[in-house]
Amino acid sequence: MAFEKSPVSAEGVENLVFGAPGTLRAERAVAELRAGRPVVLHSEKGDVAVLALDTATPAIYEAFMAASADRGMLYLTPPRAKVLGLDAPSGALVPAAGLDYHSLCQLGYMRSSAAPMKWSAGTPLAAQSALLARVALLLPAILVADIQPDEPLFSACIVVMADDVEESYRGAAQQFQEVARTPVPLKNAGTCEFVIFRGGFAQRDQLAIIVGKPDFNQPVPVRVHSSCITGDLFGSLKCDCGDQLNSGLQILGELGGGILLYLDQEGRGTGLASKMRAYGLQHQGLDTVDADAHLGFGGDERRYEAAVAMLRGLGVHSVELLTNNPAKIAYLSASGIEVLARVPVEGSVTTENENYLRTKVARSGHIMDVDTMIERNS
Repeated sequence: MAFEKSPVSAEGVENLVFGAPGTLRAERAVAELRAGRPVVLHSEKGDVAVLALDTATPAIYEAFMAASADRGMLYLTPPRAKVLGLDAPSGALVPAAGLDYHSLCQLGYMRSSAAPMKWSAGTPLAAQSALLARVALLLPAILVADIQPDEPLFSACIVVMADDVEESYRGAAQQFQEVARTPVPLKNAGTCEFVIFRGGFAQRDQLAIIVGKPDFNQPVPVRVHSSCITGDLFGSLKCDCGDQLNSGLQILGELGGGILLYLDQEGRGTGLASKMRAYGLQHQGLDTVDADAHLGFGGDERRYEAAVAMLRGLGVHSVELLTNNPAKIAYLSASGIEVLARVPVEGSVTTENENYLRTKVARSGHIMDVDTMIERNS
């Protein structure tokens, strides 16, 4: 027996809500870049094909250059361009023609690379391409090539609009739903409530830990903690993240209860692979900020839309923030979360993390007195 499809009007199709079109395009483009495939970035001024160097292979790189008639350009972000000694506040575009894959990687994110002889100022489309790579948790070293609209050799590629990523951050990044809640007994914090939120740009799950019995009618003590698998889970001595996590939970308990938001943004928002690359550069003598700059990142790539959405979802509008980072205070305040007090959170100073802590103070503006912390621990 044959079945006939029910006709769907144009109006009916419009009412089938699967998400904002720009967010869908951006999330699909992120998946394509992570898979090592190019995407097409479209704007009124033209189209560019985009390939993330991080997930490309020599064969894919050669195919990209052939498909673009050797028009591929390597985009260097402003931090990476500065590392190479270029005066390029909008980043730099370097012709890739004639460069093999290894040479391109050397120029894009490795240490001890010579400055390119030929380059031009970066374009807004190139910068948007690098932003797309960062959302994909990839290095922002990307290849871009101007192409004609509907270029047949790139016809199978996902097309993303130039402003899709920023629109996604303004919209989808702030949309979270609570999907699970359960008590979990913790070794040093007693029985806490773990609340899972799902949503945001790229649909990551985020965790809120409710410690004790906070009074939601008063400013709630809150710690916003970004994930650090090396410090939180394995006890790395290179940072103080594990100490801050445990101290944060302890302080929340001492204050009568509060919330710890555990955000999935490893490596200050660069991702686990980039964090390990940065660790390798730190072993060569670079500090945290310079190591990230060599890879093309700014000093801190974290974002806090998820934190704001989770606090609102929990009914929290004013907080006492457990932090040493003024940037967190500024972000929450600008987003409508009233920050009425700051509570410092300190860890132990070790031989391995002392320079890391001093870099936080000197270059990232964190509020800590490392010398006093050393005296207190001695």
